[in-house]
Amino acid sequence: MAQDVRVLNNNGLDRAITRRACGSMEVLEAQLAADPTQAQRMAAIEAHAQRVLSNPSLQRTTAGTVIIPVVVHVLYNTAAQNISDAQVQSQIDVLNEDFRKLNADANNTPAQFAGLVADANVQFVLAKRDPNGAATTGVIHKLTKVNSWGTNDAMKNSKRGGDNAWDTSKYLNLWACNLGQGLLGYAQFPGGSASTDGVVILYSAFGSRAKFSGGTYTTTYDLGRTATHEVGHWLNLRHIWGDASCGTDQVSDTPTQQTSNYGCPAFPHVTCSNSGDMSMNYMDYTDDKCMYMFSTGQSTRMNALFASGGARASLLTSLGGTAPRAAAPTLATAYPNPASDVLNLSLPTGADASRAAVHVFDLTGHEMKQVGYNGQGQVRVSSLPRGLYYITVGTGTDVTRQRFEKE
Repeated sequence: MAQDVRVLNNNGLDRAITRRACGSMEVLEAQLAADPTQAQRMAAIEAHAQRVLSNPSLQRTTAGTVIIPVVVHVLYNTAAQNISDAQVQSQIDVLNEDFRKLNADANNTPAQFAGLVADANVQFVLAKRDPNGAATTGVIHKLTKVNSWGTNDAMKNSKRGGDNAWDTSKYLNLWACNLGQGLLGYAQFPGGSASTDGVVILYSAFGSRAKFSGGTYTTTYDLGRTATHEVGHWLNLRHIWGDASCGTDQVSDTPTQQTSNYGCPAFPHVTCSNSGDMSMNYMDYTDDKCMYMFSTGQSTRMNALFASGGARASLLTSLGGTAPRAAAPTLATAYPNPASDVLNLSLPTGADASRAAVHVFDLTGHEMKQVGYNGQGQVRVSSLPRGLYYITVGTGTDVTRQRFEKE
């Protein structure tokens, strides 16, 4: 059964999370202050997005689903923080429902917005291949001496007790850890440093109690919507209120609203002369159970990243979600070649030499019955006339055919 936890803050003190808090904008402000060139990169990304939004021929709304390989770095200082692979998978399942409009609660959308609920056509899969080409589960569990993390990206640095990102042009990196400061998560917007690109989520807000009841969760934020919100930022969505009083999120079909909504507000909550806030949007601050939609405009904005020249288009060619091919079976070989007296067989690991089926044929296909196999990996060919022959070796699962010369 699920375990409910109260989370340690940066001073190691017990605390409860009473309202949603996202650190993405604070992190962005710090990054812009530290690297003035980031503003230029983000301006170029925004200009590209606006070009795509204004030209339907550049949009990929009818194209195939984007498959995004995901690696999850589980950083733990206590057993409770070491969330299971099953809890991780429940989060991937939530992301796929929410971004594909497959979540059942999308039907709760008020009639005013029902026609705007969008399938973003984005799918997430735990990585099957690591950056070196080796097979992987896509989940890394790492014990750390750090008991709580802030927003300085230390969890993304192995030298600081965290775990380095995998190639961020090929993978979405998620870090599940004991995030402090009352935060549920934060993300890096497109255009930031490659070494810190990705999303950080409080371990007990990672995954869904509804999908995996045996996990460790924080009440109210236990349906996986924190990651949906933060991955939305990673895909270039802003908070729906534009982080300003009656601000803009750069999306035309989301109503202008005064500020963030918390809890589960009744609809309509009218602000900024709108017909009601879209408080059920994933990019607001409502409880997990009360956010359940992206809009068509948000979907188009996210997909601009995957259009030609888009900031995340490199993910389209990533092999991270494709399992590496299994190594070809080791086949039997015969040596030396040429041979005058005995051919030695090199059999696959685990093959029983005494049960190998060995036959020798001339080039016309006639079997050379005078050849003797001793059942221990040696074939006596001394009785054969000089010339070219074929030897076949059957090991139960594979048959090797090799040409050799008798001298």
